[in-house]
Amino acid sequence: MTTNLFTPISLAGQTLPNRIMVAPMCQYSADEGRATDWHLIHWGQFALSGAGLFMIEATAVNAEGRITPGCLGLWNDAQEEAIARNLARVKAFSDIPIGIQLGHAGRKSSAFRPWEGPGHYAPSQGGWLVKGPSALPFADKWPVPEAMTADEIAAVVADFAASAQRAVRLGLKVIEIHAAHGYLLSSFLSPRANQRTDRYGGTAENRRRLPMEVFAAVHAVCPEDVAVGMRINGTDWLEDGITPDEAVAMAEALYAAGGDFVDVSSGGNAPARIPVGPGYQLPFASRIRREVGITTITVGMIRSPLHAESIVTCNEADMVALGRGFLNDPRWPWHAAEKLGHTLEVAKQYQFGATSQYRPTVGR
Repeated sequence: MTTNLFTPISLAGQTLPNRIMVAPMCQYSADEGRATDWHLIHWGQFALSGAGLFMIEATAVNAEGRITPGCLGLWNDAQEEAIARNLARVKAFSDIPIGIQLGHAGRKSSAFRPWEGPGHYAPSQGGWLVKGPSALPFADKWPVPEAMTADEIAAVVADFAASAQRAVRLGLKVIEIHAAHGYLLSSFLSPRANQRTDRYGGTAENRRRLPMEVFAAVHAVCPEDVAVGMRINGTDWLEDGITPDEAVAMAEALYAAGGDFVDVSSGGNAPARIPVGPGYQLPFASRIRREVGITTITVGMIRSPLHAESIVTCNEADMVALGRGFLNDPRWPWHAAEKLGHTLEVAKQYQFGATSQYRPTVGR
């Protein structure tokens, strides 16, 4: 059986072995932004998954950019060294391409970890004052952010570039800028969150300015063989939020500036009714791929290998990313390969369990 899901794809001159991506999944388990042994276990299992690309979770570019106090960071030497130690141990047993998602949580930062329940840490509790494009909270009972000054905006752009330099030193070959889910760059893009009257607000072009400045700064410090792209919202699912038309325009601007890929998600700029289901974000990714031509990644409740195969075969997206699907099944590519009739190379220690078919241990 011929399968398109397991065909290689090129990003910035490097070749990924297949079209499956382990989506960046927040673990809220860092120590002052430093990767821990939990990350070693988490990264190790996905490094042996057979996916074409493994993306490290949303990694803050400064202390105030963390979603929670437990989020991973890459703004100082200790954090860079902690990631380097874990990467070295993982890479000793796997050659999977590894990338990282860089982000700033903006007005949705300083939150409790998910298992701690809803709420936010006040500065007196180890939290911090949150920042955003305008003094508008995400929702009721959320902190009211301080509107960022021009100097603070410039500092954030510099922080993204500095973290990207650290990522390059770490040998990471894919950098995804997080501009979705209502975090800082996403909130600047959304008219629901951004009511500024300066050059960073108002028109769609002005609202794109900060994400594009961040992209330019990151792209400028990366060598040609490092792919730089962005995760964006295909929609906010709100009448007064980011629209699919604006998402296409954002992808066009990114592609024209030299962006290597776009990862299309949705929501998060305000509470909304979202019709969650298998591939519910695919129409937005498919439209961007069709109208813009940039390498496009789709994500969102995709569990079936046949569904993933049809997405790639029908040119609806170039790659398929799974998050919750991988948490449920860290060997998802093994099972997809077996379902689609593809032979997948796995670590020699695992060869006898690579398929559901019984393989006798020869000579044992």
